[in-house]
This record gives sequence, structure tokens and C-alpha cells, in this order.
Amino acid sequence: MKQHLQHPVFSIIAQMAAEKQMKVFVIGGYVRDLFLQRPSKDIDLVVLGNGIDFAETIAQKLKVKVAVFKNFGTASLKYQNLGLEFVGARKESYRTESRKPIVEDGTLEDDQNRRDFTINAMAISLNPENFGGLIDPFDGLADLEKKLIRTPLNPAITFSDDPLRMMRAVRFAAQLGFNIDPAALEAIKNTRERIKIISQERITDELNKIILSPKPSVGFKILFETGLLQIFFPQLDAMHGIEYISGKGHKDNFYHTLQVLDNIAQNTPDLWLRWAAILHDIGKPATKRFETGHGWTFHGHEDRGARMVPKIFAQLKLPLNEKMKLVQKLVQLHMRPIVLAQEIITDSALRRLLFDAGEDTESLMLLCNADVTTKNEYKIKKYRNNFELVKQKLKDVEERDQIRNWQPPITGEDIMLAFGIKAGREVGLIKSSIREAILEGEISNSRPEALKLMIEKGEDIGLKVVVEIQD
Repeated sequence: MKQHLQHPVFSIIAQMAAEKQMKVFVIGGYVRDLFLQRPSKDIDLVVLGNGIDFAETIAQKLKVKVAVFKNFGTASLKYQNLGLEFVGARKESYRTESRKPIVEDGTLEDDQNRRDFTINAMAISLNPENFGGLIDPFDGLADLEKKLIRTPLNPAITFSDDPLRMMRAVRFAAQLGFNIDPAALEAIKNTRERIKIISQERITDELNKIILSPKPSVGFKILFETGLLQIFFPQLDAMHGIEYISGKGHKDNFYHTLQVLDNIAQNTPDLWLRWAAILHDIGKPATKRFETGHGWTFHGHEDRGARMVPKIFAQLKLPLNEKMKLVQKLVQLHMRPIVLAQEIITDSALRRLLFDAGEDTESLMLLCNADVTTKNEYKIKKYRNNFELVKQKLKDVEERDQIRNWQPPITGEDIMLAFGIKAGREVGLIKSSIREAILEGEISNSRPEALKLMIEKGEDIGLKVVVEIQD
């Protein structure tokens, strides 16, 4: 393992450990990622002794600042492009009502026992007698080769002690493409109710990491199968299943959603576009109807889904800001390009889509492309060709009419000045008439034509021009 410890910081730490007659080990994710050949800049170090004191000594040697967290018994520092965190070896015991352990000083063995998974319990010695030696008491290296997520100790106790480890198991399975050990999977099912003692913020942090993984459906399927999803995200869980009436069934909207999520994940790393994929059909369970002669319908599911987005974001402690509004907008509009792709496209419909989608038009088209999950090759080709046609026509209309991020050529101030009126119903009526005329193509998106229509509409409702407005 010496070849993996070429960075000079390791020899500096080893030298200081020898001088102080202390034992120091690299442990956890950095060691795991060395074997997986994944880039890693965060190094966890366990010290047999006072981790904070040792970190302060190293910081003086490296001439860098150290951040001390006495409540957690840890200290961290930045050196070059690395983040180093030092902690004293410890053993932990838990109470049933909390995931916060009672911590005592311990040995390296104690520290490895408390780790969540065998692949995260491997340590590398930085001590002179065995510098670079691997300490792997739970065969983590073998589990890496088997692509297996397994707990060092009894999984039921491991997950009960700290239920967030259940989410971490799913996250590592999704990120690394590993399987969860059957005994651990069974323990998650049996212990799932314990997740309720974890703060929603911590759960959502792990959930977002699952969503950002290469194939997010891997994690969501495990969350569903273990029953975790139903506890903290029941709206998504409720999309599972197929109902039949008169021999007619609808598709399983849960698995369809996971396919859409995987599809969009292939084309964008953006977390919020991936959330839009997760929530695009979230309104379907509430709008599902069986209509004789038509079969299953989900009329208005995009409107219902858009109304559900703020509540779900609040429930999951996701940000209630422009990110939420983007997701809500994409959920609201996701059917529009699909309908356009199936019909004769009018310039009016394209202008309205550009007006409503604005700067998020490309994101909307990305979502709609991902929403094609049919296995029928002919249908896939047809849909994709139609989408390309819609995209080209959107581009043509945009270049000609400049509707995207549209600002009206006539303002409310112009209308009030022209007719000598105050803000009120008449101003709204005239502005709305001008907007509709431009979107319908009745007049061009220009100030002179808009001014002319403003005067006509004003006179229609009994107003007289008192000030002439310039073009």
C-alpha cells in the first residue's frame, strides 16, 4: 500500500506520530476509494490518543489553520488540495431513543467495530513498523471485490444504533453499483421504522446523493422494497401498482418514473432536473379515473402535480426557492411538448410554450425526451423525430418573434399615461389583449403595432387618449 501514500502529507504525519510516540491510521472512505481507484480528497485519520492535540501539532508543522470541534472530538484542516480530519480512536454505545452515541476512548479495533460497513472499516498504518500496511479485520477488501455492502457487526444492531446507516447502505449501492448483503437488507426491512428518529434534513441529504448517482433507480428500488420510501416519501410510494378494470390496466407509474429518472440522469447531472423527473407524474394517483370506452385517464395530473410540489419540498426539507419553482414549472408544463409532438403544430401553440417556459425551454425538452419510456422501437423513433421537429420549430419561432423571456412592448405605465387612468381593471384588460394578439400572431411583437392595438382596445371600453405615446 506504500505506493498509494506518495503525497508528502502522509510522511509528515508519520514522522510526527513517531516523534510523539502515537499511533495514526488512515481509515474509511479514502482507503475504500484507493482500491476502487476513485478520486478522493477527504482523508479521515484515527489517532490512538488525543486527535485534536495531534491535529493542532500537524497544523503548526504544515503552517495551516485548524478547525476544532470539541463536541465531536474532531479537528480538521486543509492542506494543498486535501481535506484532513483527525479523531481519537473511540468506542460507542447507543440508547434506543437517539442516534447520538455515548463515546469513550478506544482502540483501533473499537474504532473499526463502530464503522458502518466493512468497505469503510479498512485502515492503513502510518506508523514506522508497518507504514502502508492494511488492517482489514472484516474482509472489506474481499467485499469490494464482490461488490457487496455488508456491516462489520450484526446488521440489526448496526442499523438500530444509527438508522441513517440504512440510507447510507442504499446510497453506496446506488453510487458504486454494489449489492446489499441479504442479511443487511433483511435488517433494513425489520428496522425501517427506526428511520423516524433521524432528522429529515439528514435523510434528504442521503436521498439527494442517491438521485445524483449514475443510475438512481438502483437506490429507489431498494428504498421501495425495504419499506423505507413509504415512511418518508409516501407520495412516490403511492405511484406503485397497476389496477385493472374490464381487463384494462394502466402502466405502473412508479417504475415508469424511475425509468424517466434514469433517462434524464444520462443527459444531465443537474439535481433539480432529476427532481423534476421524479415528480413529473406525482399527480397521477390523485387524478386516476376509469372511463368506459376510453380506459384509464389522468386528466389534469400535471396541474395537480405542480400544486403538490411545494408541499413535498417542504415535507422533505428541500429549498423553497427558485429551485422549487423550476421543478414546479417543469411538472406543470411537461405534457405540452408531448401534445405538440402528436399534433399539427401551430405557431400560436409554439409561441405560448416559449412564453410559458422561457429560459427553461431546453430543460423542459430534456424532461420530455426522458419521458419516452416505451419499449416499442417504432414509437420511440416517432416520438423522438416529432420532438426534434418541435425543437426546430421552437427555434424558428423564437428567432422570428423573440417570445422567450418576453417583455411586453407596452407597459402598464404606458397605458395609464396614454388614457390618463390609474392602475386597475382597464389596464389589465388592455395588457392581456395585447399579449394574446402577439401570441396568436395577430400583430407582430413590436411597439408600433402594440400601440395601435392599445388605442383600439382602449376606445372599445370607452377610454380616450389624452397623451400620445411615442413608438
